[in-house]
Amino acid sequence: MSKAAALANSPDWQSIFNNLANTAKDERLVRFYQAGAVAADTPLSDVELIAMDIETTGLDPDRNAIVSIGLAPFSLDRIRCAQTSYHVVKPIAELTSKSVTLHRITHSEISEAPGLDELLGTLLESLAGKVVVVHYRNIERGFLSEAVRYFIGEQLHFPVIDTMELEARLYRGANQPGWFARLRGIKPTSIRLADSRLRYGLPHYQAHHALVDALATAELLQAQVATHYHPAIAIRDLWN
Repeated sequence: MSKAAALANSPDWQSIFNNLANTAKDERLVRFYQAGAVAADTPLSDVELIAMDIETTGLDPDRNAIVSIGLAPFSLDRIRCAQTSYHVVKPIAELTSKSVTLHRITHSEISEAPGLDELLGTLLESLAGKVVVVHYRNIERGFLSEAVRYFIGEQLHFPVIDTMELEARLYRGANQPGWFARLRGIKPTSIRLADSRLRYGLPHYQAHHALVDALATAELLQAQVATHYHPAIAIRDLWN
């Protein structure tokens, strides 16, 4: 991507945060936005990163809810395991038997868990000043923003690097098999988290635990950058 194209397509998160710091009403959001966002031309190696995974009762932010959140601060060469955190969250929607089977979070666990409104201050403090790294931003950013709207009536906005999107850039279009190849049984390249990790020789982890998936996402971005990018790449070329 050319510098001009990157500037045209990349959000100006510094300006967005400055504006939101002046318009947000909830003090927790005000403090989060006041912490600011890095400049778009900041080298990735100089950016504070935090991987986040959110497990939910389903895939629709309007009907389903968050049940757990995992956070893993990291840089391109180190994951700060001592600073990771994991929260079980009391959802605003009912658990289903499918979600209990998938995430292994039971009704008894959530009965003692805090709601997202109680965790919001702690969560925003962890994210403040960092760029969030996720694998499929529609889940993490969509569910978190919807939960904040539900509890305090405001939207939550923050920049993300989406490792699924980075894989999609490599395998979309001409790099995927055409219809004839698919008729012959050649499948499109999967960009799911576990399959993407395997392409970089990363180990298999048990899926659907928020902290494990956050760590897996952090490792994936490290491998993607080591393989396809330079550590000095401007953050604007990767974030959304």
